[in-house]
Amino acid sequence: MHTTVKNLLNLEKNIQSKINNLNYSDYNPKIIAVSKTFKINHINPLIKYGHIHFGENKVQEAIEKWTDVKLNNDKIKLHMIGKLQTNKVKFAVKLFDYIHSLDNEKLAKKISDEQKKINKSLKLFIQINIGSEDQKSGINLKDVYPFVNYCKDLDLDIIGTMCIPPDDDNQNLYFSKMQKINSELNYTELSMGMSNDYLNALEFKTSFLRVGSKIFGARS
Repeated sequence: MHTTVKNLLNLEKNIQSKINNLNYSDYNPKIIAVSKTFKINHINPLIKYGHIHFGENKVQEAIEKWTDVKLNNDKIKLHMIGKLQTNKVKFAVKLFDYIHSLDNEKLAKKISDEQKKINKSLKLFIQINIGSEDQKSGINLKDVYPFVNYCKDLDLDIIGTMCIPPDDDNQNLYFSKMQKINSELNYTELSMGMSNDYLNALEFKTSFLRVGSKIFGARS
């Protein structure tokens, strides 16, 4: 069995153990295997095993790695989890199934326009800058509700919110805030939790965990 598959099984075991401890019933979060920087031959064992959710940060890298794979496997769901530039949207819309990093009106309008051109509707997450960090992408908390209304006017399929919390000891505080906002917005999906904090995110019923190094190992 390939190391990546062993790592995925170990991850699934840890997740199930945490869920059991929390006594959450009917809760099945999905694991996005974040495969950025890894070559497709390192990812193939997971595809053969049957894992379907994969995440990439850069459009060009994703095109090179995933175009042929997706043509031959229609079960694969590809998630754009990095910052998306408007000049790459037309390529992203063709290839990806989910975008987790929607955070401004210009990007929302461009996604809407490109989707209409090819009659495709992606599932989208609004990225929130939950720690109000200058260096991070994401919409500011005070702007979330007007932005949601703008996206509704464009008929975008927003399914939830996403965050990358500050790298400190207050993860639960940020995750709790995200869960509250998501609930107030009546969204059913929540994208939070990575290799270093995925167990914390489970406490707040995240639906998508974005895990890279715990599956693929350290990046060079």
